[in-house]
Amino acid sequence: MEKIFSYYYEWWKNIDKFIFFIIFLLFLLGLFFSLVSTSIIASDKLNTNTYYFFIKHLFFIFLGISLLISFSFIDQKKLLNVSKILFLVSFVTLALIPFIGIEVKGSARWLDLPFFPRFQPIELVKPFFIIMVSLILTLKDRNNLYIKYLLSLGIVIPIILFLISQPDIGQTLLIILTWLSLVFVSGINLIFFFSFFMVIFSILTYLIVFLPKFEYIRIRLSSFLDPNSGNNYQSERASEAISNGGFFGMGIGEGKLNSRIPEAHTDYIISVIAEEFGIIIVIIIMILFLIFSYKVIQKVYYEKDNITKLILVGAVTLILAQTFIHIGVNLRILPTTGMTLPFLSYGGSSIISTSILAGIILNFTKRKLN
Repeated sequence: MEKIFSYYYEWWKNIDKFIFFIIFLLFLLGLFFSLVSTSIIASDKLNTNTYYFFIKHLFFIFLGISLLISFSFIDQKKLLNVSKILFLVSFVTLALIPFIGIEVKGSARWLDLPFFPRFQPIELVKPFFIIMVSLILTLKDRNNLYIKYLLSLGIVIPIILFLISQPDIGQTLLIILTWLSLVFVSGINLIFFFSFFMVIFSILTYLIVFLPKFEYIRIRLSSFLDPNSGNNYQSERASEAISNGGFFGMGIGEGKLNSRIPEAHTDYIISVIAEEFGIIIVIIIMILFLIFSYKVIQKVYYEKDNITKLILVGAVTLILAQTFIHIGVNLRILPTTGMTLPFLSYGGSSIISTSILAGIILNFTKRKLN
């Protein structure tokens, strides 16, 4: 018992407590907003326990915190080795979607597993994708400096193809942005980098414009560009909710967005918060994300190990990009993507993915022992 206590004492002594506190605070805020925003859904729509969604969210928060501690506790070398196996497992689950995936609203993005019903595999792929690409980009091959970028493409392209087939353009863009940030920070030649960017952009544009499978994306883009097209009901209601909330909100339980559009507590949680608590709270949440990112980047600045640098940059990029996309959709400055808000949105897959990512961040920002 004393030995176990000693291990956890060492863990607590060496982790960055400021980053840990912000992560924990964001999770608590998500739990609180889940309590006040989902009770009406459970009671009115599901005719069940008023706290059904809150209890489910609480369970995943406990599971997430356990994963966070586990991934932040493990030795870094072991973490890198374990991540290779977990990436392979998560990639296999992503590859199973075309065969046994569950289709919801025209998109097959979920697996229904006995131990984890309605699970979204890409959420598990994302944290380990960052580690795998970082490991590849730090390979030392003096004979061909660009072979590592081609090898990283060997990981990125299959993931993108599986995401496009679902289809899920939001997660596709997130993966591409994270990969590009890792490639950029790794020290690639800028001409080579922008060539990569233009090729990927051209391929995505072609797919969206010409393939029938992506008609729903074209509809979303046209509704975003033309507000009078009649296909933007959800985004209109979300922006309307933000306007109704004003600076200080309508009050707990007074918001209407949850009852007007489905999945508001996941894809439109910022609008739900703004409507009931006001834009001031939303600004505070955004500041918390920026402080969190700044503290991690500050660690990168003083870090000498290239793998650590890339992993931390990739993790922060993914969290910031996902946050920006979520808030951008809610404010109607971006087309609808169905992107959750890290730490705060309801959803088991999202909470687990964010927790693993946060655990990896805490692990690689720990104080190193001499």
